[in-house]
Amino acid sequence: QLELVESGGGLVQPGGSLRLSCVASGFTLDNYAIGWFRQAPGKEREGVSCISGGGAYINYVDSVKGRFTISRDNAKNTVYLQMNSLKPEDTAVYYCAFHRLFKLCVDIFRTGYGMDYWGKGTLVTVSS
Repeated sequence: QLELVESGGGLVQPGGSLRLSCVASGFTLDNYAIGWFRQAPGKEREGVSCISGGGAYINYVDSVKGRFTISRDNAKNTVYLQMNSLKPEDTAVYYCAFHRLFKLCVDIFRTGYGMDYWGKGTLVTVSS
């Protein structure tokens, strides 16, 4: 059974940091591109970051560039999202996802529509 489980969310003050984890089971995560997505209340889901299978290619949505870092630990079958300098507008439920056909960060990683597998999400709240 293929499964993704996110963790690491929580309440943090503006300017703070969190590290989200996406642990995969039932498959080798490094064989696929993995995306982080978020959805804030009343807003559409957006792609935050993507790392290709093998890790050679990484991208970020403009609003998080320079603040967030995506990485993978193949020994732990885990992808991380290190989030620094958090802002209230980063508040959202964060999800990781992948599609069985894609090792590259193709266009569907911009919104997540069409992705095969999703975790259940982890809530990040940035507030003073």
